Amino acid sequence: MARVLNVEIPNKKRAVISLTYIFGIGKTLASQILKDANVDENKKVESLSEEELTRIREEAKKYVTEGDLRREINLNIKRLMEIKSYRGIRHRKGLPVRGQCTQKNARTRKGPRKTIAGKKGK
Repeated sequence: MARVLNVEIPNKKRAVISLTYIFGIGKTLASQILKDANVDENKKVESLSEEELTRIREEAKKYVTEGDLRREINLNIKRLMEIKSYRGIRHRKGLPVRGQCTQKNARTRKGPRKTIAGKKGK
């Protein structure tokens, strides 16, 4: 397996798909990286030469990915919570942040139901 940005990318897949295994790189950015590195998207990773892999690594370094991106996202969320913005409060309470309804759904954010005794029928 080839290593790009300290991530093992699969050999058996096309280069454009393999790059998406890196956090912060989707299909569009992977295509752009390969285009800038002058590497064919449809080429399998195992058939890439060491020179091509080096060019891909150099292009990928230009973007914020993996640990740095995760850290940046967490710092943004912490900042929202510190300034007590609406979104920060929703993050702190563990409720949906982007305006979704919570009366019937939102189980992913709220967790399993907490049954209240004697609630039914009122």
